[in-house]
Amino acid sequence: MGDIMEKVTLKRTPLFDLIEPKAKMVDFAGFEMPIMFSSIKEEHLAVRQNVGMFDVSHMGEIRIEGPDALEQVQNLVTNDISKIKVGQAQYNLLCLEDGGVVDDLLVYRLDEDAYWLVVNASNIEKDEAHIRRYVKGDVVVTNESDEYGQIAIQGPNAQSVLQTITNVALDEIGFFKFMNGDVAGVPSIISRSGYTGEDGFEIYARAEAISAIWEALEAEGVTPCGLGARDTLRFEACLPLYGHELDESVTPFEANLNFAVKLDTDFVGKEALVTQKENIPNRLIGLKLLGRGIARQGAQVELDGNVIGVVTTGTMPPTVNESIAWARVDARYKDEERFVIDIRGKKIEAERVPTPFYKRTK
Repeated sequence: MGDIMEKVTLKRTPLFDLIEPKAKMVDFAGFEMPIMFSSIKEEHLAVRQNVGMFDVSHMGEIRIEGPDALEQVQNLVTNDISKIKVGQAQYNLLCLEDGGVVDDLLVYRLDEDAYWLVVNASNIEKDEAHIRRYVKGDVVVTNESDEYGQIAIQGPNAQSVLQTITNVALDEIGFFKFMNGDVAGVPSIISRSGYTGEDGFEIYARAEAISAIWEALEAEGVTPCGLGARDTLRFEACLPLYGHELDESVTPFEANLNFAVKLDTDFVGKEALVTQKENIPNRLIGLKLLGRGIARQGAQVELDGNVIGVVTTGTMPPTVNESIAWARVDARYKDEERFVIDIRGKKIEAERVPTPFYKRTK
């Protein structure tokens, strides 16, 4: 029987040959990716206390350029991209007409008439189809996902270490801003952004050249980190993950992403969100478990014996070091103090706690 099963060929990032011998690899969004190198805890703490790096080359890049690019990107995304200048980036969402989230992404303004949408690996094809469906006018849409690799270098020492392999003045790059320049001799886009709750940079370079940057950072002693630590880091900082906090059945408001929705612009899904804003059905809240157990995604949240929500992400992350969960609950109960989480039939009490669970001291 086993031979009949078709072997799915996983995609590989440009850094695969450097990473595979040193890491435990898993299938993630159709890519063969490192879940960890040493241990999730070690890698997580390296980013919180020192500096770590991630291969995030599986992320997608979709270029939209042409005279109508501003107008057409504005029509796609929920935030106001007229506010970003060349050299700036902005957090954004693509929505369906009913307000459900197609993806969350970063929009980079590369040029007067050129934008780059950096999207989640699992959604590249879906996002491209969605974009092509709604884009009109004088623009060209190009999926450049295979042409670029991306390395995230994150942690309190990210700037000082990266500065040793680039002549770009990194302290001049503000948060969500970027510059072009060489890193380890490789032409790159250097963006001050990330997905860990720490300071750091995301470096984009051509796929065929990016290995030199990884090797240079490794030579500087930067800890390589896998998707396991990436997940615990983003969760502590309460940064949403598509497929957990967000999907097509969830609106930005239900994921507490109101800051990224500007209803004074026109975009796909706006009407539905204008209506929903008056009465948002669900909200995300932070919970701390008061008994032993880990609340995984999908665990039911109860109040007085009734199911009123579901866990979107839960674990015991290394910095917080407590069993915590993010849960989407019926908005009528978001201010309650005590809940019960059903973990495979075991009822564990939980209390509402402020989010984010972790905030770096600047």
